[in-house]
Amino acid sequence: MEKTVEAVICGHEITSAEVDAFIASLPREQQVYASHPDFRKQCVDQLIAVYALAKYGEEEKLDETEKFKAILENARKDILAQMAIGKIFEGITISDEEVREYFEANKARFAKGASVHAKHILVDSEDKCNELLESIVSGGKAFEDVAKESSTCPSGANGGDLGEFGKGQMVKEFEDAAFAAEIGHVVGPVKTQFGYHLIKVEDKKEAEDAKLDDVKEQIKSEIMQKKQQEAYTAKVEELKKKYMA
Repeated sequence: MEKTVEAVICGHEITSAEVDAFIASLPREQQVYASHPDFRKQCVDQLIAVYALAKYGEEEKLDETEKFKAILENARKDILAQMAIGKIFEGITISDEEVREYFEANKARFAKGASVHAKHILVDSEDKCNELLESIVSGGKAFEDVAKESSTCPSGANGGDLGEFGKGQMVKEFEDAAFAAEIGHVVGPVKTQFGYHLIKVEDKKEAEDAKLDDVKEQIKSEIMQKKQQEAYTAKVEELKKKYMA
């Protein structure tokens, strides 16, 4: 396969594969810009700068200094240690039976609790809250429009939408009212430490047991993390006994 060269610096050809590898090494939030031509050009420019500076460092004989040698040795140790950890983890596997056993032992943790999807309007007085309620129930204004105009909560900009939440995520007075409300009905005023609320429930979901297929990958990840930690700890203890005086 013919390689694509994007730049040449100090006799080195910077290929598309090298640029791709450089982008892949960046934080994930930066990688989303990978397809943008300007971002890619910036990455090429960064690689050019690295090669140019490295060449300058050679000319200044910085690679002959004790500081360079110490940094190089530390990098060597870090790389070898990371490769050794990878070797320790190589043989770790997870069986379907282990996943099932873990799921059964932790079923309650994976269960989905009851939840509601609600919108609210927050104001600082009960009278104001009652006034807004009247304007909504009389049919004069939509709940969402009133939230945008009058709610002191940042959610007001989004029509008061709080999204879906479960028990224990909101203050008790608000939670009790939201879970007790009928879908589509506006309830309130509900007093909390934040002020007075009008609440409109959009949807409700009952608590339900988790299904293995829904949490299988999460379980695999948890088991793998545990096994890797155990393997790492055991190997380090073994090596300490072997190498320490």
